[in-house]
Amino acid sequence: MKHSYSECRNDCWRFIGNGSSVDRVIIALHGLLTGLTLIVAIGSQNVFVLRQGIRREHVLAVVAVCIGSDAVLILAGAGGLGALVRAVPEVVVAARWTGVVFLLGYAVLAARRALRGGESMQADEAGRGSRLRPVLATALALTWLNPHVYLDTVLLLGSIASTYGAQAWLFACGALVGSTIWFTALGLGARRLGRHLTSPRSWRVLDGAVALTMLMVAALLAVG
Repeated sequence: MKHSYSECRNDCWRFIGNGSSVDRVIIALHGLLTGLTLIVAIGSQNVFVLRQGIRREHVLAVVAVCIGSDAVLILAGAGGLGALVRAVPEVVVAARWTGVVFLLGYAVLAARRALRGGESMQADEAGRGSRLRPVLATALALTWLNPHVYLDTVLLLGSIASTYGAQAWLFACGALVGSTIWFTALGLGARRLGRHLTSPRSWRVLDGAVALTMLMVAALLAVG
C-alpha cells in the first residue's frame, strides 16, 4: 500500500511538472482571458441579453444563441476564416451598415417604450411577454450584424490562436469557455434584478438606457 501511494504521488508530481501539460493550461487560460476581455463590454448584444434576463423572458434560449454564435465564430477564426475576412473586407462593411440600420431601428423602438411608459412586470407575468421567434431573431441580428464580431472574434482571436500552431484549438476552447461563463452569468444573473424592476417608471428608465446604448453603438459603427 505504501509503495502504491508513493507511485501515485510521484505520478501526480510528474504531471504537474510536465511542461507540455502546463503549457496547454496556459494556452487555454490565455484564450479564456482574451475572450472575456473582448466580450465583457457595454454593447448592443450584452444590453439585449441583460434586458431579456431582467424580464425573465426566453433567457436560456437567448444565452444559447449567443454562446452558439460565439462558438461558430471562435472556431472559424481558429480554423483560418480570419484570412478570408482580410481578403474580402466588403463583408465587414456590409455587416457594419446593415447593423447601423438595425441598431437605429431597435433604438427607436426602445425610445418609444421609454416615452410612452406603461410597461411593468409582476412576478406572475415574468417570461410571458414576446414570442420566442422574434426574440431569437433579434439576438441573432445583434450578433451577426455587428462588424466587431468579425474583427474581434474572428480576426483578432483567430490571429492570436494561429500563433500557437497545432494547439490553436486549446486557445479557441478557452475563449469559448469565457463566452459561456459570461453570457450565462449575465442572463441568469440579470433575472434577479427583475424582482426589483416591477414599476412602469423603472422600465422607462431601463428602456431609455437601452435606446441610448443602441444609438451610441450605431454612431460608433457609422464612423468606423
